[in-house]
Amino acid sequence: MKTKSIEQTLTFDAPPGEVYELIMDEKKHSAFTGGEVTMSKQIDGKFDVFDGYCHGHNIELKEGEKIVQAWHFREEGWPDDHFSTCTFLFEEKDGKTSLRFSQTDIPEHKAEALSKGWEEFYWEPMKAYLKK
Repeated sequence: MKTKSIEQTLTFDAPPGEVYELIMDEKKHSAFTGGEVTMSKQIDGKFDVFDGYCHGHNIELKEGEKIVQAWHFREEGWPDDHFSTCTFLFEEKDGKTSLRFSQTDIPEHKAEALSKGWEEFYWEPMKAYLKK
């Protein structure tokens, strides 16, 4: 299977620890996505987001600095046993967070839709949540 990668850099008007917690805290994650979330904060711990649309496990966690997770998307044409790797790198800049995000091993035909999906269903809702 041919795969592609996504790389995105964003700025959030909050410190890195707060942005990290939006992803790793079940209640906060659910609040900004509007879906049911279970999220382990342990290495090899499992997560399930968007009411089961995505699931996976934690590979590396450094609070406020880095999240590496294996993600599976319930998408047509996404093999049942295939996981992509999502890396979130948080850096403080002038009281804000610079987030460098990458997702590797995406089935080639899904890369463009997922790139737009991160914008629409994660980054924009996260920014809106932080403004509350």
